[in-house]
Amino acid sequence: MGKEDLIIHVTDADFDGEVIKADKPALVDFWAPWCGPCKAIAPLVEALAEENRDRLKVAKVNVDDNPNTASAYGIRSIPTLLLFKEGKLVDTLIGMVPKDRLEAFVGKAFQP
Repeated sequence: MGKEDLIIHVTDADFDGEVIKADKPALVDFWAPWCGPCKAIAPLVEALAEENRDRLKVAKVNVDDNPNTASAYGIRSIPTLLLFKEGKLVDTLIGMVPKDRLEAFVGKAFQP
């Protein structure tokens, strides 16, 4: 299983089923192909997907192709990462951040 297989690409149509109704916490990366910082953070998101493969669902939403979901969550700049637990938004992280900050952000999903 490659790292690509650990990250699902969700759309406006399947966001609810894939993220909100997920059976484990979900990290959602809102991005676009033209976004430099999005490309820079992608390997960190992939590493987190690999390290947490059994306990975290990782998804990407292309904001150009899925404006309804981006709008519904007030995405104004990218990359923006949203963390969901039991269908509820736990936290938001905007912009390029170092891996340790990203790990601490994801860790919030596993706190009681």
